[in-house]
Amino acid sequence: MRKLLAAALGVLSAIGGFVDIGDLVAASQAGARFGMGHAWVLLVGVLAICAYAEMAGRIAAVSGRAVFDLVRERLGPRVALLNLVASYLVTVVTLAAELGGVALALQLASRVSYLLWVPVTALAVWLVLWRMRFELMERLWGVAGLALLVFAVALFALPTDWAELGQEALHLGPLGQGWGDYWFIAVALFASTVSPYEVFFFSSGGVEEKWSAADLAHARSNVLIGFPVGGFLALSLVATAAVVHHPRGTSVDTLDQVAQPVVVAFGEIGLAVAVLAFFAVTFGAALETGLSAAYAASQYFGWQWGKRVSPREAARFHSVLLVSVLFGVLALMTTIDPVRLTEYMLIITAVALPLTYLPILVVANDRTYLGDRVNGRLNNLLGTLFLLLIIAASIAAIPLAIVTRMGQ
Repeated sequence: MRKLLAAALGVLSAIGGFVDIGDLVAASQAGARFGMGHAWVLLVGVLAICAYAEMAGRIAAVSGRAVFDLVRERLGPRVALLNLVASYLVTVVTLAAELGGVALALQLASRVSYLLWVPVTALAVWLVLWRMRFELMERLWGVAGLALLVFAVALFALPTDWAELGQEALHLGPLGQGWGDYWFIAVALFASTVSPYEVFFFSSGGVEEKWSAADLAHARSNVLIGFPVGGFLALSLVATAAVVHHPRGTSVDTLDQVAQPVVVAFGEIGLAVAVLAFFAVTFGAALETGLSAAYAASQYFGWQWGKRVSPREAARFHSVLLVSVLFGVLALMTTIDPVRLTEYMLIITAVALPLTYLPILVVANDRTYLGDRVNGRLNNLLGTLFLLLIIAASIAAIPLAIVTRMGQ
């Protein structure tokens, strides 16, 4: 139990990156349309984010500084400014989608329009970010998000053909549907798995918790427990949709459709647990993206930042938090569908991925900051291979979105 709580930072990072409002629908849509045909994408994504999160955590622990802070210093203010603008815009759009996701979960529970829940949700997120201690926040929402395990349990209550699921997972192809749509969903799932704000949050969180070189084993345990947990939860969503929706040929576009496999397995009790899980993972993701936006801006401009200091001492950091939440509310008040908003965001994220991961690989090889803790040969081999995949996804994202009309 202590190890689980110790890994809460990784769990919160993983849940916020793997399973947010867009991924709840995207993973289920992948399972509904292609069965287990995208299981390999999640596996590759987990390995990639683990490799780079380990670098980010090691950088924070050894140097005592967050990744974005060192990116500016190592690559210069102009390159870092491009990175800041891209990551902040993507993160704020993601924050808007997460706020909408919380509101949609509350709508599912209360039948009250999600638009009425948006300001309430935004206020709650801001209050937690303003007042709740970092350690309590990460443990509370990281562990609460594990309610999504109900989808994994549902597989044993559903008429699951395990052999068929295994065959689908080993079949790398669209199972009779178009290759364009197959690769579009693959790129979107991969982008959601390695979202830039995950590593910014993880690195900054390590500084918040005052990691040192003596905490490297703790940082690695966060990575090796937390991120695979997020990947497993996303895979459970794909699998349950493959069992319930794929044979019927039904599409998944809303949260109640995402919850359908659990409802089939457990009835109203299952729905209640699913709604709790949806609320927890989207609220946790909103906290993570809100903090990531403020971390990036504050670290670039050299402001005092973090929840480890009082709001008065980090006034500009908390101002960016508040402004980012307000931007999210304004975006949702246009009545744009939060799910659709996140789908567009994932494509934008895919395009921007190299701007995040190439600098991390550069800093992780700099002895000025890490001394003899720089990347070894295996780290660099994995980092380079995954960077090539990231670049390929970045190049393919927009053409696939245009050709497939966003996978429609």
